[in-house]
Amino acid sequence: MSVEVKIPAVGESVNEAIIAQWFKKVGDTVAVDEPIAELETDKVTLELPSPVSGTILELKVEVGDTALVGDVIAMIEEGEVATPSAPAVEDAAAEAPATEAPAATAPSSAEQGPIMPAAARLLAQHGLQASDVKATGPGGRLLKEDVENHVAGAAAAPPAAAPAPALGSRDVERVKMTSIRKRIAERLVAAQQGAALLTTFNEVDMSAVMEMRKRYKDSFLDRHGVKLGFMSFFVKATIDALRQFPRINAKIEGDEIVYHNYFDIGVAVTTDRGLMVPVLRNAEAMSFAEVENAIIDYGTRARTGKIKLEELEGGTFTISNGGIFGSMLSTPIINPPQSGVLGMHNIVERPVAVNGEVVIRPVMYLALSYDHRIVDGREAVTFLRRIKEAIEDPSRMLLEA
Repeated sequence: MSVEVKIPAVGESVNEAIIAQWFKKVGDTVAVDEPIAELETDKVTLELPSPVSGTILELKVEVGDTALVGDVIAMIEEGEVATPSAPAVEDAAAEAPATEAPAATAPSSAEQGPIMPAAARLLAQHGLQASDVKATGPGGRLLKEDVENHVAGAAAAPPAAAPAPALGSRDVERVKMTSIRKRIAERLVAAQQGAALLTTFNEVDMSAVMEMRKRYKDSFLDRHGVKLGFMSFFVKATIDALRQFPRINAKIEGDEIVYHNYFDIGVAVTTDRGLMVPVLRNAEAMSFAEVENAIIDYGTRARTGKIKLEELEGGTFTISNGGIFGSMLSTPIINPPQSGVLGMHNIVERPVAVNGEVVIRPVMYLALSYDHRIVDGREAVTFLRRIKEAIEDPSRMLLEA
């Protein structure tokens, strides 16, 4: 019996998906719940499992095509499968030495995991095979960064290996925007047009936090199995400040202000598909170790396409750390319908005045962008000052002083 494979409903605000990659081809066998395709929506990338065991009869859409929720994208002839077959990308890679190039010049990639869509596009652009590039992603996944590093290494080789473009070249390249990138663009424009955005700034002396991390880093790692980072301090400091200024944790719905009596903190994560903001649910109930573990887990799964849609939805406030890229200062844009976003930046040793003397301290600039329709300037400035005070003297968070 033939069984239809349809685009599933993956969220109430998601109505279409792009076929980013087929793991199977016509004639392949597939086991129930085995991934057969990778789908890219405007919020998340996810794998589509097979509803039954059987043989692939037909693939109705091509890689890069868009399909609506409920559309039939493949047909499977249901039947028993002795052993699950490997993903098509692995089959093709394993056969490559025998069918496409001599074994001596094209090392086998039979043990390599799935190829991420961005990596596949770069491979095609540079005329590379997956077997040419060392995969470093979880489960042997080939990541975009792996291809970029390989290409960068080749570019560093003698010029004969990679001829430079002709001087004065005016070539252009057109690449279709991904659903996630388009959605990010839409939300950024909507945020600027639909809210009265202002940004206030302050600076924070990181000496106390850095000293605390240095003092407890080994015992923290031994006990919790995770390193003590800066983000957990800022999450806790933010929650402390939001308790005092609840309108920055609220949102506007029509002519009403909706106050949240909980703190779902979004933490911005950069991936090769664009910015994602997974949410720490009820972050006020999380320990420092739980915050650090959750952020590492979200970041890893966001970059490898394993993040779940529900983990990206909601959020009452967002923290964005541009400092990891060396940003000195920026004006972050709020994530609607939220009313505020905290921007962290890089830490630089600067001369500051302390008790009438000039000393060198590690300083970070902070930025708070807020919706002036709901948050007054006095609240915003005082909120940011409270975060500064909590970071410069972390004991204030424990004592609520």
